[in-house]
Amino acid sequence: MKINKKFAFTTSVLGTLVASSAAFAGAGPHWGYEGEEGPSHWGELDANYAVCASGRNQAPIDVHDAVDAELPPVEFHYKAGGWDEVNNGHSIQVNYQPGSSIKVNGHRYELKQFHFHTPSENHVEGHEFPLEAHLVHADADGNLAVIAVMFEQGETNQALADAWEEMPEHADEHHKLLHQVSAEALLPSSHEYYRFNGSLTTPPCSEGVLWLVMKEPVTASAEQIEHFAKVMGHPNNRPIQPTNARMVVQ
Repeated sequence: MKINKKFAFTTSVLGTLVASSAAFAGAGPHWGYEGEEGPSHWGELDANYAVCASGRNQAPIDVHDAVDAELPPVEFHYKAGGWDEVNNGHSIQVNYQPGSSIKVNGHRYELKQFHFHTPSENHVEGHEFPLEAHLVHADADGNLAVIAVMFEQGETNQALADAWEEMPEHADEHHKLLHQVSAEALLPSSHEYYRFNGSLTTPPCSEGVLWLVMKEPVTASAEQIEHFAKVMGHPNNRPIQPTNARMVVQ
């Protein structure tokens, strides 16, 4: 049976992102955020991870010098659908039921899951945030779009409280949420954003990912941030990657 290579690639990447997101679990060699399995060595761990070292459009980046392009608004069509929470060893991820989506320039991407990084992976004008959420979407062909939401330390975040009410504290541990949570509650009141082309921030670091970074941060309490960091046991952010010739638009 002949397999379409593009289809196989996008299916593999989407399956990785939806099933394990930040953890490329069960596929390829183990990787992490520290030592010889850390980000500076990802490209050496497996041939399938080579783009982690050689790619020219890698994420995260420091978002700066954005060009004003009068971007159209992102259309959010979210409903409560977060039902399964997993500690995949690299993040806390909430998997989402079908039916929630965004439209970017009229193109539809369905929400698959959201997960978190501390400290933030992307920076804005050199500023690092204590926490970042990634809302991961895919279109019908497997092309990916990620909404990034930054958190500042401040008031308790009710959306996090709902999602993390029974946070799984051990790797490979799943919790079925008693009440479906809504990703919409994670969004800031303003939906203005920066846009750039990037990659997955974890192995295999595949490029061609559309990144939409919300300009306005939201808040999370010190206790919420510390709880997540304690469960992870180490920072789970990939270092900033070179922007190279890419343009960031706003």
